[in-house]
Amino acid sequence: MMLYPAMNDLLAQIPSRYQLVNVVAHRARQIAEEAQEQGISLEDKPVSIAIEEIAEGKLP
Repeated sequence: MMLYPAMNDLLAQIPSRYQLVNVVAHRARQIAEEAQEQGISLEDKPVSIAIEEIAEGKLP
């Protein structure tokens, strides 16, 4: 199974796997809460959205 984005790409943005997990989890909770408050139905899972944001360099 291929992961996209690749783990190496994510670790280029956040060098520690432990920190990466924490950042993804925190951002995913934010995304889910914002969607619920606004009554928006998400097409992708919050974790997937958070991972893509990190891969694109939108998060620290």
